[in-house]
Amino acid sequence: MANFFTLNDNLDSIIAETFPDKTVKKTEHILTGWTNIVIEVTTNEGSYFFRFPRNPFWSRMIVKDATVCNFVDGKTSFYTPQMRLCYDSKKRPFSVHKKIEGYTLGDRIYHLSHTALTGAAYDVAKFIKELSGIDLREAPAKVKYPLSKFLKELDYEHYEKHIDEDHKYIKKTETKNLVHGDLNLGNILLDKNDKVIGVIDFCFAGTGNPNMDVARIVSRPAPKEFEEIFLSQFDNTEEISRMKKAWQDIDNGYAEHIRTNFPEINLNQL
Repeated sequence: MANFFTLNDNLDSIIAETFPDKTVKKTEHILTGWTNIVIEVTTNEGSYFFRFPRNPFWSRMIVKDATVCNFVDGKTSFYTPQMRLCYDSKKRPFSVHKKIEGYTLGDRIYHLSHTALTGAAYDVAKFIKELSGIDLREAPAKVKYPLSKFLKELDYEHYEKHIDEDHKYIKKTETKNLVHGDLNLGNILLDKNDKVIGVIDFCFAGTGNPNMDVARIVSRPAPKEFEEIFLSQFDNTEEISRMKKAWQDIDNGYAEHIRTNFPEINLNQL
């Protein structure tokens, strides 16, 4: 029996069963979700995001996502989702969290004032430093899942051409700090005043080198001014540059997998 979801599943029925005490007013598929089928659900008690894993690998990882989110909650200066992990009648895992009102940094970054751009750069750097400083001695085992192991699994289960030199470098430079693992601009949230308020999507999270999060931020297009302010807060630019290349190789490989298997997904974020 499959432990993942497809667009052929009756997801509206699963959503209704998950919210027996709420009135579902509208559902909207978000066509930018690479790893999960993402649906925004508007109810009489607010809006929520449902994430339904697309394959067995992401079914395992969504359990980690929920575990990390709930462990990190309240341990940084920024909002992180309180994730509800659910299972349908076929015992397939999916997650639900309340929507944070605002915008992604990716949506807004080319429209920010100099002041807002500077503030965002400093806040993202602050988040990385706070996250990597969290004490992991009492953390659940899934929180300590090495990023290097995750990325190699991602590669070998989804790509045709393996990026072994990148894996060797990531493993060689790995530390045991907590990292987000996919800290791209689309996972950083701003409020209506363009202030960074939260971070979402901890599916890649685990232990690793904080410079992997630094490199992830600059691995996709962003204004040069933002990159310069952001990178000025970190040392070891050579390491960050090498990790940036690794992230771009990872993105290119997974994007090819998406284009082949899920043509409905919007890849404009690249």
